[in-house]
This record gives sequence, structure tokens and C-alpha cells, in this order.
Amino acid sequence: MKLENYINVFFIGIGGSGMSALANYFIGEKKRVGGYDKFQSTNTNNLESKGVSIIYTDNIKNIANEYLDSRNTLVIYTPAVPESSKLLEYFVSNDFKVLKRAEILGVIANSSFCVAIAGTHGKTTTTSILGHLLKSCDKSATIFLGGISENYNSNLIVNGKDICVVEADEFDKSFLTLKPNIACITSIDADHLDIYNGLDDLKENFDLFIKNIVPNGLLIAKDNLDIEAEKFGFNSTSKYNIKNINLHNGVYNFDLFIEDSLIQNFNFNLPGKHNLSNALAAIVIAIKLDCNTEDLKLALDTFIGVERRYSFHINSKDLVYIDDYAHHPEEINAIYDSLLESYPGDNYLVAFQPHLYSRTRDFIDEFSNALSKFHTVLLLEIYPARELPIDGVTADWLLSKINCPVKKIVKLEDLNKEIDNCKMKINVTLGAGNIGNEALRIKKKLLEYAI
Repeated sequence: MKLENYINVFFIGIGGSGMSALANYFIGEKKRVGGYDKFQSTNTNNLESKGVSIIYTDNIKNIANEYLDSRNTLVIYTPAVPESSKLLEYFVSNDFKVLKRAEILGVIANSSFCVAIAGTHGKTTTTSILGHLLKSCDKSATIFLGGISENYNSNLIVNGKDICVVEADEFDKSFLTLKPNIACITSIDADHLDIYNGLDDLKENFDLFIKNIVPNGLLIAKDNLDIEAEKFGFNSTSKYNIKNINLHNGVYNFDLFIEDSLIQNFNFNLPGKHNLSNALAAIVIAIKLDCNTEDLKLALDTFIGVERRYSFHINSKDLVYIDDYAHHPEEINAIYDSLLESYPGDNYLVAFQPHLYSRTRDFIDEFSNALSKFHTVLLLEIYPARELPIDGVTADWLLSKINCPVKKIVKLEDLNKEIDNCKMKINVTLGAGNIGNEALRIKKKLLEYAI
């Protein structure tokens, strides 16, 4: 399809991370951009400040007339939008060009040298690090992010069009629209079992993604994955690996073994071995894209992070508050391991908001085991997102399976008060729902009566 044929682009579900990044892209392409979302958010406010017309009711009567001409309006929707959407039904039944987010991302990415970052965990951080490295090395690249880069306060980094870097999302099999020149797989763990029939089915679709790599393309993969690829990680036998790791005051210093040589003295400011692994993948790809290693050292040292990916809101000797998007048991385990490395001997408080009834049901034992590692668990009700309730799947059920010294169900509106009442030194909020909206209020409350 030819994007130049469309004057207008209308998004259904414009406020999502991936959707708002695409909206920003089309703003840069001088298209007239409009959209719908169920809720007002930071992303929608940002887009509206750039002149984007956004409605918050699912009713065609509220859409500006400019977007009602099927000859020059492209419609993009997120699979999170239900098929019962009146807007979606109108555009489909009136012969508009209607594409899923993944389809249009494929059209854009596949027209350039495509770099696709896949994996059930680590996509956003890896893509954000790589985007920062490429921008710092002045490579001609456009990078679509699934979160907000704290370096650029944006989910889109634009410095040219020769390279396109995207997150290859396994949800709804979206990553199968991509034909990457370079692909990276950070992890494959059972997830999205509302889409896949178990881990084997998920792996089969990752195999299909791998088969989409262009001839003579490159695949790199984490060294614990049973995939034929160039491996990266902490294993000394991997083609790309990290050596001589030191953690001091939350900053990693390490050496990198790559291309049969040792490159010394990298610094990375994001705690957690999982984040260090993500950084390694980004560095490897950047080197493959001809970035200078000394420039990469300088760039990596200036990477700040991604919003809601191990984001410090308070980081002092006596009080720590971290917020993270973690919504899968393996991600909670990674957060706990990071805390253990940075704050050995301390007790940890976690406030967790389960995301999706189906995910809670499918991984109930894994969630309970991960959360039982913490001293104090404040558990919120399940965030439904796109789902209807499932009989018997409740926060109370999950709480009953958690074994830790302190545990209780709390309401979202009481969360900042409940965290403050616990008077813990190390405090963490986790979840992919709306728990992140409370971070600034929690920070303010904790600082009022700092330990």
C-alpha cells in the first residue's frame, strides 16, 4: 500500500504506547491525525497538545468530517479494541482502509532496513537502549518504542529513515507482519495463553517469526534459548558475552567480549542482570550497524531509562521507591533478584496489581511463588483491561496462595497510604494496569514521613 495516498489517519485506541508512537510518526509525516480512546491519559494529552483531535466516546457522530472520507482516510486500530466497537464497525462496513497496528507497523518497518526486537520480556528496554545508542551515534534511524524513553520523553525517536527499529510483539501474533534484516529474541516464556494454546504453540510462532528474517539476515538470541542463532548473555561460551561485572552504587561496570575481542570499561546505570542482558543485545546490534565502540561507551553511560521499567522515584540511603511495568511471574522474579543484588539483607515491600483474569488464572502458582519471596505484599484487585471476569479468579484467590510475613488486599485509592503505613525502606509497585498512575502520589506520601 502507498501511505502517500492518505491525507488523514484515524486511530482507534490512540492512547496506547504502540498506537501513540505511530500517531507521532504520522504527525511527523505531515498527516492530519485524529483518534479515539476510552480514557484520557498522558499520551492522549501529549498528542492533543500537538493538534491531534481525540474523542472519548465510541460514537461516529463525534468524529470530525475530515475523517469520514474513505478515499483519503486510513484507519488504524489496536487489537485491544473489542469487535463491538461502533467506530470500528462503521469504518469496516463503509469500505475504509482499516489495518491493525501491527500491519501498518510492518508496512513502515519493512520499507527500511528493519531491526526487530522480540521476546516475552525485555523488548521495550532493549529497543529503548538501542534507539539511544543509534541516535547518539547519529545513525539514520526511526525507532518505535512500547514505552516512554526518559532520555527523549517520547515513545518515538526519529533521526532519519534508513533503519527502522521496532518491538516485535508476540501478542495477537503481531510480530508475524515483520520481515527483519536483524532480529533479536530476548526471552520466550509462556504468556498470552488467551492467544496461544500453551508454550509449544508460542514457540512455533516464534519459529514463524524467525522464518520471516530476510535471506542473509541476522538472528541473535539470549543464550538460554534453544534457538539456532548467534547467542548473547553471561555464558562465557556465547559469541557475545559480558565479563568482569562490578556493581557499585547502582551502576554496572563491565567488559564486553564480541567479534573475538574484549572491549573494556562499559558503564550502565540501570540495575538488574535482566537489564544488563538487554543492554548487551542493544550493543551487539549497534556494533553490527557500524557504530563505533568508543561512541557506544559514551552513549550507554548516558542512558537514563524507560518510564515504568525499574524507575526510581526515590533513591536515598534510607528510602527507596521503584515502579515497574512487571506483570508476568518471570518479570517479578527478575525484579526481586535485582533488589537482592542491590539491597542485600533488607526486607522488601511489593504492591502488585494483577493484569488480566486469564493471566492470573494461567499462572496462579507462579505468581504466588514469585510474590511469596517478598516480606510484605499489598495486592490490588485484578486489572481487567480487555477481559470480562472469570468465575473464581480473584485477588483473594491469589492472596490465599501467597506465603509471606505480611499480606493484604488494598484498594488503589488507598495504596499510597497503605505503603506509607508499612514504613518499609524498600518499596516497589508492579503491574501493567493503572497502578503506575499512583506513582507520584505514593512518592509524595513517602517523602512526607521519610524514614
